Amino acid sequence: MRRPLIAGNWKMNTTMEEAKKLVNDIVNELSGPDEVEEVLCPPFISLTLVKELLKGTMIKLGAQNMYFEDRGAYTGEISATMLSGLCDYVILGHSERRQHFFETDVVINKKVKKAFEFDLKPIVCVGESLADNEAGRTKQIITTQVTAALAGIGPTNELVIAYEPIWAIGTGKAATGGRANTTISLIRCTIADLWNKGIAEDVRILYGGSVTGNNIGEFISESDIDGALVGGASLKASEFVSIVRQAANLKAAR
Repeated sequence: MRRPLIAGNWKMNTTMEEAKKLVNDIVNELSGPDEVEEVLCPPFISLTLVKELLKGTMIKLGAQNMYFEDRGAYTGEISATMLSGLCDYVILGHSERRQHFFETDVVINKKVKKAFEFDLKPIVCVGESLADNEAGRTKQIITTQVTAALAGIGPTNELVIAYEPIWAIGTGKAATGGRANTTISLIRCTIADLWNKGIAEDVRILYGGSVTGNNIGEFISESDIDGALVGGASLKASEFVSIVRQAANLKAAR
């Protein structure tokens, strides 16, 4: 059975002091249930601090992005060489990167390849816009994004896919568990077609988009949903801890 994963994406939030308090509050409340893997993804400036604060815990560290070159004249970018040994995970292809920074499927694929090269586990985000959803293009968009992200990459279960419908991110309009599970099942079938069914059954696929302590149970109860990529709710220690604990309890009850 796939081990659930709950990842907190803090986005462009928290100062160093705020990050320190948030991590300490989470660690004080969360002993790290074996049933669930937890990942915190703070801003770049706090990565070293958070790594120190997480020592002795089971909570993993993730970055929110990276570039696909090792080094060079790329002002403001962070490379996989800088993250290697510091982070366990890296979020790639988030809809906000696609929308605001015009990242293409080709760019995201280069980033995924580079992450694997430096033993970073990518959390690859895919998702459709409201217009595409309402026009019935969800299957086309999701299949294209998954196929492009994994192009030229051999079968591996050392990655995570996060389905984040753009229309649900930060809007409070979370998809229903059943609706999200249908799309995540499509993602798993796409991976099976690209690689093989065995690997597809091993790869963890998360739901993301207005996930809270009030609705996590609806998602984690679904057969193909293996956890959540949590945005705003991960900035509140009590909320993040509640999400993790509910995921652990539901996993134990299966």
